Amino acid sequence: MRTSPAALSIQQPDASVDLRQPKADMSIQTTPGQLRIDQSQAFADAGRKDVFQLTRETAAKARQKALEGTGRRAMEGRELADIHKVDNAIQQQAKRKSARNFETGLTWIPSYGSVKIDYQVGDVVINVQTHQVENNTRANKPVINYQPGDVSFQLIQSPFVRFQAVNKTI
Repeated sequence: MRTSPAALSIQQPDASVDLRQPKADMSIQTTPGQLRIDQSQAFADAGRKDVFQLTRETAAKARQKALEGTGRRAMEGRELADIHKVDNAIQQQAKRKSARNFETGLTWIPSYGSVKIDYQVGDVVINVQTHQVENNTRANKPVINYQPGDVSFQLIQSPFVRFQAVNKTI
């Protein structure tokens, strides 16, 4: 008796993968922020004014000094005109002119809050449109090969039964 075994082979091919991901559509819109710094007051406090403001202030001070000088000279003239009523009017005028009052101080340091800062926040708008994944994946069927086994018989000696009558009585 001869046998050959059965053979079974199974192969699974890889799946056919077909994936597509379309790019997302994105748009970004921005509005820039705005920063405004006004330091004109700080410069004015430090004595660094613009030419128009400096001209106005100098003209106002000069006018004031001119009025004060005119008033002082008129008063001194009246005192000298009435010298017969007031003794030592010349001495009093000399004493007033010799005692001058000077203003001192730090004028180059800007005052607190003299720098004005204004900031308007910008805006960012982001729009994103996503797309679905396109999945066209297919699973492939397995490849199955089956070879059946075989059993073969070979008769070496034929079966037989032999009867013999030995004393011939059967």
